Amino acid sequence: MPTGEQLIRTEYSEEMQRAYIDYAMSVIVSRALPDVRDGLKPVQRRTLYDMYELGIRYNQPYRKSARIVGDTMGKYHPHGDSSIYEALVVMAQDFKKGMPLVDGHGNFGSIEGDGAAAMRYTEARLMQLTQEAFLADLDKDIVDFVPNFDETEKEPLVLPVKVPNLLLNGAEGIAVGMVTSIPTHNLSELIDGVIAYMKDPDINTQQMMQYIPGPDFPTGGIVTNQDELLSIYSTGQGKIKLRGRVEIEKGKGGRTNIVVTEIPYTMIGSGIGKFLNDVASLVEKKVTTDITDISNQSSKEGIRIVIETKRGADVDNLLNLLYKKTRLADTFSVNMLSVCDGRPETLGIVPIIRHHVDFQYELATRKYTTLLAKAREKKEIQEGLIKACDVIDLIIEILRGSKSQAQAKACMVSGETEGINFKSEQSKADASKLLFTERQADAILQMRLYRLIGLEIEALREEYAKTMKDIADFTDILENRRSMARVIIKELKGYKKQYGRERRTQIDNITDAVVVEKPVEAMDVAVLLDRFAYAKCIDMATYERNKQSAEEESRQVILCKNTDRLAAFTDTGQMHLIKVMDMPMSKFRDRGQPLDNISRFDSSTEEILLIAPIEQIRDKSLVFVSGTSMLKLVAGSEFDVAKRTIMATKLADGDILRYVGIYDEQDTIVMQSDKNMFLRIEASEIPEKKKTAIGVRGMKLTKDDRIKAVYRIAPGENPVADVKGQAVALSRLRVGKRDGKGVKR
Repeated sequence: MPTGEQLIRTEYSEEMQRAYIDYAMSVIVSRALPDVRDGLKPVQRRTLYDMYELGIRYNQPYRKSARIVGDTMGKYHPHGDSSIYEALVVMAQDFKKGMPLVDGHGNFGSIEGDGAAAMRYTEARLMQLTQEAFLADLDKDIVDFVPNFDETEKEPLVLPVKVPNLLLNGAEGIAVGMVTSIPTHNLSELIDGVIAYMKDPDINTQQMMQYIPGPDFPTGGIVTNQDELLSIYSTGQGKIKLRGRVEIEKGKGGRTNIVVTEIPYTMIGSGIGKFLNDVASLVEKKVTTDITDISNQSSKEGIRIVIETKRGADVDNLLNLLYKKTRLADTFSVNMLSVCDGRPETLGIVPIIRHHVDFQYELATRKYTTLLAKAREKKEIQEGLIKACDVIDLIIEILRGSKSQAQAKACMVSGETEGINFKSEQSKADASKLLFTERQADAILQMRLYRLIGLEIEALREEYAKTMKDIADFTDILENRRSMARVIIKELKGYKKQYGRERRTQIDNITDAVVVEKPVEAMDVAVLLDRFAYAKCIDMATYERNKQSAEEESRQVILCKNTDRLAAFTDTGQMHLIKVMDMPMSKFRDRGQPLDNISRFDSSTEEILLIAPIEQIRDKSLVFVSGTSMLKLVAGSEFDVAKRTIMATKLADGDILRYVGIYDEQDTIVMQSDKNMFLRIEASEIPEKKKTAIGVRGMKLTKDDRIKAVYRIAPGENPVADVKGQAVALSRLRVGKRDGKGVKR
């Protein structure tokens, strides 16, 4: 070990725990969660600051997004360029943000989920609100600056945001073990709420909601659970129920059209395409027959999704069906988590505004402290210049008689006249009495002669008077909290007047949609299953006309009702539940539909052994036989479940199911092994077990032998098995006992 180094022994688990906690906190604070003060994540803050530093202002030309991303990555954010560009794009999308912070030029994506063009094509600049309310006064020591990742630049620890951006634009982020989800709000209402808090810091959530009644999403829509918002805004957690806005229009031929003009905020992106597919699926599955067509006619002017209905359709019931079965009604999960005083904390709406107001007082204090200091410096210089104008002849005499600038300055500051040539002793005596400050002397030495013009001197006196007024105002603001509040409120009202807009999202109490489903008329049908696991449903008249072909071409024919449910048992020991209603009615020569599409059955890994209607097996028992010869009876009622897939039987590792059949105590069961050993037993010898049991041994097998086939023989039947090309009459086999070795054939 090198000299001076020390080996520290530590518990591995403790070190891993400490390292993971450090990593988690780094992700939480430095990447995923916004700061409660400016409502921005680090990548957003750095991108906006970089645009400000590059001079990409709202009244300047656009600049390439690639330039902004590259500069941000090189100076402030040492992560992938895709994360920076994604943050830039989202800040420019008016359908995601309450107030966009970036003015994008080019393809910045669409509400329907289209992605933005590559950063080399798009351009951007700051929005006016961003420049005025997010980045102003950075030159006034208003926030702390810290070194960047390589300590070659300085970046603001937080931006001096003057509006409650955490609530204005909301936030979404996934950290380690926590997530933030904050809805957007209306700027005018937020400013009213902030002003109300500044006037009454004891305001409660219910009173605050008189000013901020709820979220205001850029997509509009309707909030339907107004009564639950108080709890959500008090705790910072809950679920907001949303609905799209729908208009009823007259269509062609006396029909009625349902037109979606605003969508729930959660439907942004691929949700619109999914909504269209869900509506189409309702028609395909015959959940409703009232819809004849659906088209997406959305454009730059707004959302317009037209659903055409049949003449005489029950529009109200159809609307309720859409609310119930599609994302036209959805929920927005709220978790108002942000970084507060360096740690993550879930806050209600009043604490968030309290932190914002405290931040505004801090910003104002630092701003006016800086302005006061500058005003006092200005006052000192102006006093010196005014005084110099009164004794300008003496000043000129000092300058002409001095050998250097330092000598002249020393005379003006401390009255040192040694070495300076004066015209008279009186001038020398007057010069020795001059007591300008260092700053005043520098200003006098730099003063231009035109300032000696009478009008200029008068202007200087007016500037001095204004400076004295500024000092009095700044001092009053810093010493009187009411005065500071008045200044902050005035600024907020200015933002409201210039950038405020009407609310887009309606807030109401609407009961959950109730669908009155039309009763399905029960009818007899035939389900035909082929060897490729394709199934089709045909009516009984069609089946009767093609009965012989159906039985010859199908692997299995199931006669049932269209309201029945089918239990499909597979060799993996699973049972998949299939609703006959999920199979569209077909013509006899149609191919049908793969069972994979209408159930959780996977034809690539499973093979179906039996399909039977639940209604037919509910009061019976089923025989199960596995490859290792484990067999049992299971009551059919155990498979009358609501789940789409359950474990039908327990199998040992490496075992598969070979046979599933309906039990009849009059039957005999024949098991055939790979080595052509046959054992015939009475079905009544099979014990009944639960579906979670493995069962009992049916046939003694040698170490490398397995059950190949199982046959069920009803009284009077004489099935045969093929053994090396020879037919074996199974009904002639002697009936043995369970757990026997069987006979060789």
